[in-house]
Amino acid sequence: MEEIEIPQYFICPISLQIMKDPVTAVTGITYERESIEQWLISSAKRNTTTCPVTNQPLHRDSDLTPNHTLRRLIQAWCTANATKGVDRIPTPKASLDKTHVLKLVRELGVAHLYVNALKKLEALATENQRNKLCMAEAGVAKELCLLIIKCFREGSTIGLEEALRILHLIWGSIPKLEVKILVNENCDFIDSLTWALHCEIDNHVLVKEEAMIVLEKAIKVANTSRLERLRLEFFKTIIMVLRGKLLSQQVIKSALLVLTETCPLGRNRFKIVEAGAVFQLIELELEKAHEKNITELIFNVLALLCSTADGREQLLRHAGSIAVLSKRILRVSPATDDRALHILSLIAKFSARNDVIQEMLRVGAVTKLCMVMQADCATYLKEKARGVLKLHSVVWNNSPCIAVYLLTREQR
Repeated sequence: MEEIEIPQYFICPISLQIMKDPVTAVTGITYERESIEQWLISSAKRNTTTCPVTNQPLHRDSDLTPNHTLRRLIQAWCTANATKGVDRIPTPKASLDKTHVLKLVRELGVAHLYVNALKKLEALATENQRNKLCMAEAGVAKELCLLIIKCFREGSTIGLEEALRILHLIWGSIPKLEVKILVNENCDFIDSLTWALHCEIDNHVLVKEEAMIVLEKAIKVANTSRLERLRLEFFKTIIMVLRGKLLSQQVIKSALLVLTETCPLGRNRFKIVEAGAVFQLIELELEKAHEKNITELIFNVLALLCSTADGREQLLRHAGSIAVLSKRILRVSPATDDRALHILSLIAKFSARNDVIQEMLRVGAVTKLCMVMQADCATYLKEKARGVLKLHSVVWNNSPCIAVYLLTREQR
């Protein structure tokens, strides 16, 4: 395509792309509809729904007016420049009629109509952000929640995948208060999602993925008393998910976030250890190549669990645990370094059997601690490493790495 100068007022201030469906806010600034709607949703989560250009208050899409004149100008300009490789912008579809959504919501409660209604709602939810907002305002989330609970109680999986996927798609468009009510006032909702993770049907991988993602979102808004009452079977189910071979990085991340959210409350960390989490987390880190943030989550959960004697004992029963801790230090991120050093510190203080101290030396953990002392990293990480080295300096004093470290320190 030839280099063409695009009129500045055709460009969305957020996406910096030519607008396809321009809408004007009450502040007088025009945006691409999808961009400004997404901005407002993100801003609402931070309790600051403002115009990104003027910083004046806005209230979701109620303050947005379609700019038909500008859209026609953009379409005419695209047509005039078609020979230069510019694609014509189609006229946007009309806004979703809330009455139509309400009709589909009613059909969710009718035995012979709900499957077809789910398919139509899924198609609408995948179309654009505007539809998700309309569906959220029409009460779709509540009906889907009740439908998922009904599937659980009746042991039926018909429509379960679609219901979970739609709920996942529209979750970010549901007002915060409504989400909290959905999760905390429907006693069986979390149990329903846990049940869905066990479903063995033709599309069970997709069902488990959607259920795990929705469960993570539900746990984030569940109240403390509900999270403190989670049973051992719940945590065994999460560990089962982490053992899955076909699940995506997103699902693994969701499972780890569930453990992170629930671990500090009540006796949950003891239940999580009893469910076999420590051993499985080490296996997970050894088995698969991960995104950096997943390794950070794994090490964060391990650090929480190793604050218990049983957690440390389970960690030390895994032949590769100390090796993987030391290997990741200075290779992933400062957050991973912090958690790994914290775990090594807990082991050195409270689980320092002779065989463990020798294992730390044998697999290179002591060498890595010395490397931290000499690396270009944060002072607090060096202090943590120094603290661990001091605890067993008598045993490790004859180690070559300690000798090199001491020599380097003297030369400085």
